[in-house]
Amino acid sequence: MPSNTITNQALALAGMAQAVALVQQLATTGTADTKVLESTIGSLFINDEQGVENVYGGLSRLKLGIEQLNAQMTGFKIANPEQARYAASLVFLENQLDRQPAMLKTIFVGIDRAQAQAEHFGLLHENVLANLGDIYHTTISTLQPRIMVNGEQEYLSRPDIVNKIRACLLAGIRSAILWKQCGGTRWKFLFYRKKIQAEIQTLLKQL
Repeated sequence: MPSNTITNQALALAGMAQAVALVQQLATTGTADTKVLESTIGSLFINDEQGVENVYGGLSRLKLGIEQLNAQMTGFKIANPEQARYAASLVFLENQLDRQPAMLKTIFVGIDRAQAQAEHFGLLHENVLANLGDIYHTTISTLQPRIMVNGEQEYLSRPDIVNKIRACLLAGIRSAILWKQCGGTRWKFLFYRKKIQAEIQTLLKQL
């Protein structure tokens, strides 16, 4: 179990921020940086025994998430309301999922199967992404309220893009779980906001 530190909470929040940033990129442009996508999808297959940073493959692999989180928490206005909505929805859905052990077990079994596929075909192989997308579709997307992703219809109608988006949302749920495991709560996010912001600044300097 990861330790309940502001650093670990900030890293998990950055993981969530990176996942929703990828969702928005894929939905609006149809593309996303391969290495960033690998880091986010790969977080589904790595446990946190070696530390939260290791879940994402190192601090540098969380650069997009840290930058996005910093932008969202700096100033009086939310920099990207769409991403903020996705992130808030992920936290809400994770709370629901936490009360559904049977669904959690189904997800873990599916992720184990996808990991075996990834080891054989590669992390971003279409079979792996299709499997992860199906896990999300048959489990988390049945919870209410469903996350409605906005974007260009030409991309949202493509099965390969949809699978990537769903896989990123699943990874976002993984980060939400990790955030909670590190002691993160909605109230802490509000009351410790300045501490989290300061930690994000520290992480940015390390990139």
